[in-house]
Amino acid sequence: MSFRVCLTLCLMGAMAMSAQAQEKYRVYFGTYTGKESKGIYQSELNLKDGSLTAATLAGETSSPSFLAFHPNQKFLYAVNESDAKVSAFSIDAKSGQLTFLNSQPSQGGAPCHLVVDPSGKNVLAANYSGGSCICFPVGADGKLGPASSFQQHVGPKKNGHSIHVDKANKFALCCDLGLDQVIIYAFDATKGTLSPHGAFDTPKGAGPRHFAWHPDGKTAYVNGESDMTVIACEYNAEKGVLTQKQVLSTLPKDVVKKGGSTAETVVHPTGKFVYVSNRDPYNSIAIFSIDPQTRELKAVGHQSTGVKTPRNFAIEPTGKFMLVANQSGGNVIVFRINPATGELTPTESSVSVTTPVCVRFMEIK
Repeated sequence: MSFRVCLTLCLMGAMAMSAQAQEKYRVYFGTYTGKESKGIYQSELNLKDGSLTAATLAGETSSPSFLAFHPNQKFLYAVNESDAKVSAFSIDAKSGQLTFLNSQPSQGGAPCHLVVDPSGKNVLAANYSGGSCICFPVGADGKLGPASSFQQHVGPKKNGHSIHVDKANKFALCCDLGLDQVIIYAFDATKGTLSPHGAFDTPKGAGPRHFAWHPDGKTAYVNGESDMTVIACEYNAEKGVLTQKQVLSTLPKDVVKKGGSTAETVVHPTGKFVYVSNRDPYNSIAIFSIDPQTRELKAVGHQSTGVKTPRNFAIEPTGKFMLVANQSGGNVIVFRINPATGELTPTESSVSVTTPVCVRFMEIK
């Protein structure tokens, strides 16, 4: 057997083993807690048919409206929006159950988004009320230390809505809905510090909410919550600078906007498509294709079947299925993604979850 044939067979075998290993993903759902919802729930997604198992309580905690994993997938972090805290949990690899480790005050009202930086050394969070962002060091045991950096936004109306770290782990970008800005901070992962660096002004009245990176790390897409748009931006990773390239409506051309808001922006793992969720009264997922050279967007269409106040949504790592959290619908629904066009096809799969607001995937090992 020639070396080339042997290498090909080995690669095929490795790919087959990888595909077999990823027949399922564990899915965690963040919620707003109340009489029926108690915290973070989990389910399993079958990649063969997109089916979901019944959701069960993974960890009890107050209004964990957004979730993020540590890169080692041993720890999960959640904002506790109603309690102005950020909490840490360990993950049982076999059962997926969560064990509370500790929490730290967010030093601002209604923390609504968080990320773990690529080094796994820090958790960064955005506070909606009062507009600020904060950084916590992560210990070897997964616990959060006291805040290592805090940045208060300045302006008459400020609402920090999300925070995102770039591919090089050099800058952190915080969307402030009230200021119509993406505020950019120089980020030192070793020290856990955020230092003012600059700001990107979105169109007036856009209300930047969430932000999604293209896999190239040189392009970003921001959804305007207030004016229901998606903003395509070029990103200079060396200088930490965003430049606007394009603004498109997330609504069909024949629809006259009357109220409403967007919630989430997600780039497909292939980098070929962008999706934005339109909340009441439009209740749809807007679909855009990405030009492979310019990275600009072209409207493809909308999917509204079964969609009711779509909050956060996510695409599992293989790119086959999208899970949409219907905040007022009380469930999470599954769409199959057309790999050629990006269009969404409804499946029969859904799972009951009270006030779901966040979807996150984890490998089952």
